[in-house]
Amino acid sequence: MSDPKPKNADIVAVAKAAKVSISTVSRSYNHPELVNPATRKKIDAAVRRLGYIRNRAAQTIHGIRSGTIGLVVPTIDHAIFAEVIQAFSDAVEPYGFTILVASHGYDLEREYGVLRKFLEHRVDGVALIGLDHSAESYTLIERQSIPAISIWNYSATSILPTIGVDNRRAGQLAAQHLVDLGHRDIGMVFPPTTDNDRARDRQKGAMSVLADLSRATPEEWIVETPYSISDTKEAVSRMLSQPALPTAILCGNDVLAVGAIYAAMRRGLKVPDDISIIGIGDFKGSREMEPGLTTVRLPARTIGELAGRELARLVTKESTEIQHNSCDISVVARNTCRRVQGV
Repeated sequence: MSDPKPKNADIVAVAKAAKVSISTVSRSYNHPELVNPATRKKIDAAVRRLGYIRNRAAQTIHGIRSGTIGLVVPTIDHAIFAEVIQAFSDAVEPYGFTILVASHGYDLEREYGVLRKFLEHRVDGVALIGLDHSAESYTLIERQSIPAISIWNYSATSILPTIGVDNRRAGQLAAQHLVDLGHRDIGMVFPPTTDNDRARDRQKGAMSVLADLSRATPEEWIVETPYSISDTKEAVSRMLSQPALPTAILCGNDVLAVGAIYAAMRRGLKVPDDISIIGIGDFKGSREMEPGLTTVRLPARTIGELAGRELARLVTKESTEIQHNSCDISVVARNTCRRVQGV
């Protein structure tokens, strides 16, 4: 007869193997910042050797933290939020947290559903992207009294504390850069702005600058397209098939800018010799592409690090509140924009 299946290790076995108390093992999970690093290392070695898995569900029933933070983003389909997610995850890890990530596809009703599921799983805190959220989502956060933060778009008057950037200013900087290079015929490519305060603010900022030009932007030079390189390529190709062409195109983010560059290439236009293109974001790869993309840098890693650290400190009671924080942004001039000849 074969030996019976070995019994799963419990916290008592871990404490005995690490030669520490049961309360120290528990503390190393729930409040790792209070445990000496050398002791944590001994406990981790025992956990790995014994294959111990603690019962999170039982702990949350007794009011102990779940050790997870929910991060709800509009999309994980491309690089827009990849850097901020990674930085957020890195920032909460030293506090003993892991993150649960879900996307809602720019649908606030789906976001509410995701938020409910996160709370049902007893996450210790939650981070949302932007300022546009349904009243039901705000009510859910308030009624559950859960630490929450809004990231990516800064607003001093937001219901939730915000760590992000002034996206209206980002749009202004992009437009002003083109104007300073002598461009007056400027097309615009933005994603749908419904339920997307970041895109909406950038568009408003850009239009506030272009409104001061001597002539209005033709309607056919204002394009709306999803966050998709292929969709943007098709939409901008139609713009560039018009008899009169812009000398520059301002794009709501770098993903759209890449699509616009491909569209220009399809039409036989050289960037920036024949047409200038600027993005917003400075996502990974924007510098390395050829030509290097001129863009407005949004410090995604800084935003993620600040947001993760501050939310973790709030959950662990190291902090009593999160302060609104606006991060610096700037134009990064590379090789997709040029000065208009004669200006």
